[in-house]
Amino acid sequence: MPPKSPIKIFTGNATTELATKITSSFGTELGKKSIFKYSDGEFHTCYDESVRGCTVFLIQSTFQPTDNLFELLLMIDAAKRASAYKIVAVIPYFGFARQDRKDKPRISIGAKLVADLLEAAGIDRLMTMDLHADQIQGFFNVPVDHMYASTMFVPFIQKLNLDNLVIAAPDMGASKRANAYATFLKAEMAICYKLRKKPNVVDQMRIIGDIKDKNVIIIDDMIDTAGTLTMAANMMKDNGAKSVRAMATHPVLSGPAYDRIEHSAIEELITTDTIPIKKQIDKIKVLSVADLFADVINKVYYYQSISSTFIF
Repeated sequence: MPPKSPIKIFTGNATTELATKITSSFGTELGKKSIFKYSDGEFHTCYDESVRGCTVFLIQSTFQPTDNLFELLLMIDAAKRASAYKIVAVIPYFGFARQDRKDKPRISIGAKLVADLLEAAGIDRLMTMDLHADQIQGFFNVPVDHMYASTMFVPFIQKLNLDNLVIAAPDMGASKRANAYATFLKAEMAICYKLRKKPNVVDQMRIIGDIKDKNVIIIDDMIDTAGTLTMAANMMKDNGAKSVRAMATHPVLSGPAYDRIEHSAIEELITTDTIPIKKQIDKIKVLSVADLFADVINKVYYYQSISSTFIF
């Protein structure tokens, strides 16, 4: 049964390019909105068209700076106060997701705080991709549509037609994701065990599994400084891997990431456009998630199941 409320799709400033691709794939245009900035950096958002009675989809990845998250919160608040029927936050990259638990005393759980902020602002639904930890879905009291980049990554791997394929996890936290790929592709699996003493710094690493003369693909949900990923790739190559590729959904790519990738043993890094790439280098290949998000938005809007969209 078609919904009674018209659909309108808007975007924040951080994800304009991706949102334009999504609306083009969906067969519509982005809604008009404006943002006003004061000289001290404070800003507010305004819709330049009516959203009364509409199902409003707001597209914004919440990578740094934190302004991107706050802009989304203001967009949600403005839509609620303008009498939108339903408000769906479409967050391709969900920032603060690494803060999903208390792993030491007196530490914040940022992912739960962001969930509370989004709900307090007024969302009716969340749509996101490859959360750093699946349990973050439980932080919300509204429906969460969790999408998976495997829908695009698996066909890409199959087209490579690699023999002696090994799917590798760069750390223990990524082992569940890597195991799902290995099981589906009927490939062997390897795990990198790493020891950290502080964030973004790896002190030691060991490889568990046979990678000699194998074509290795390292799978992860995100790549930040690329320290872990490039260390794992270099170690695998030094231990006899035939080739090493990497796949990571969210290209945070901060600090020395681009330089590390450029000078590493990684032959190719396949990622998506959930976060805009800051610098184009030959080793990085970007697959767009636009068609996938457009399809899921369409199915959610028309109350259709989305589970058939995903491979696993």
